[in-house]
Amino acid sequence: MSSVAPLFEPFRLKGLDLPNRIVMAPMTRGFSPNGVPTDKVRDYYARRAGADVGLILSEGTLIRRKGAADNPNFPLFHTEPALEGWKNVIDAVHAEGGKMGPQIWHQGMVRKAGTGHYPDAPTDSPSGTTHKGKQIFEAPSEEEVADMVAAYADAAASAKDLGFDTVEIHGAHGYLIDQFFWDVMNKREDKYGGGLVERAKFAGEIISEVKKAVGPDIPVILRFSQWKQQDYAVKLAQTPQELEAFLKVFVDAGVDILHASQRRFWEPEFPEVDGEKGLNAAGWTKKLTGLPTITVGSVGLSGEFIGGMRGEDSKTRPLTDVIERLDKGEFDLVAVGRALLQDPFWAQKIKEGRTDELTGYDAKSMATLY
Repeated sequence: MSSVAPLFEPFRLKGLDLPNRIVMAPMTRGFSPNGVPTDKVRDYYARRAGADVGLILSEGTLIRRKGAADNPNFPLFHTEPALEGWKNVIDAVHAEGGKMGPQIWHQGMVRKAGTGHYPDAPTDSPSGTTHKGKQIFEAPSEEEVADMVAAYADAAASAKDLGFDTVEIHGAHGYLIDQFFWDVMNKREDKYGGGLVERAKFAGEIISEVKKAVGPDIPVILRFSQWKQQDYAVKLAQTPQELEAFLKVFVDAGVDILHASQRRFWEPEFPEVDGEKGLNAAGWTKKLTGLPTITVGSVGLSGEFIGGMRGEDSKTRPLTDVIERLDKGEFDLVAVGRALLQDPFWAQKIKEGRTDELTGYDAKSMATLY
């Protein structure tokens, strides 16, 4: 067995049949004027589908709540022109033999009032409280929260109708669902507030309704993270026991795959329990739930981008590290972000041993659809 062979083992779950374990991670691009994916967006995904990427997870796509995002070039997943654009994307991906799911998304209070596709729309949030604990809006009613839940399900139903192979719910990185998880932003006193398990109820309801919308054969993925873009040091679950109780909400709701986002895949989630070489976030998630998991975080980079910008230690790990962990069963799928954003043929080069053709990440690639 070659050193990269575990990456190219097939993976099957329900109606999802993947040729390998490489996932293109969702990455915000903003190349869809008025929310409509263009032919360039279509070709961007199709190139990767034809170059050994096992599963493509799209950039964040916006649910029908009008205050969902701050950039009118982020793609929508609810208007007729936008859905026609996404139909062109998934048809092109399938023509290349690829598999794909949209990541359905809402920014919540990351979006500033007066911005985005619908500048006059209010900004959704759990309780109108910023990440610094300042109350600036009224908390939405239970009826409004229920409509937020329904909007995710509506997007998932559209994904099924268009022929997508899976759906990912974006519950990470300090966006709307993650704001419900976070005690400093969720001050609700109803069924959506309280302890961590209670704060997870919003996501649990979304998973349940999305499952109803897509049916039994399309796997539903939830992406979650301990860290937040507003505060990298935040940790929702301080212990494996707390993480297990939190994740049980999603397991009970019927989630199929858990995508555990962390900034660096090699960092142990609970080093105080299993040491500095212990399980990462995806590893603990699989251990505690028994479900398939996706790991992600600086896979295939020569430098850790965010840390480098902030003057932090930019140590990385060789690809063999994540492959060895995959081979041992710590997790099931490996999401690759910026390396694939910059080079559509990254997976193909890894498979064929053309590593001499790989280059370090260049932040300028964020401005181009390679």
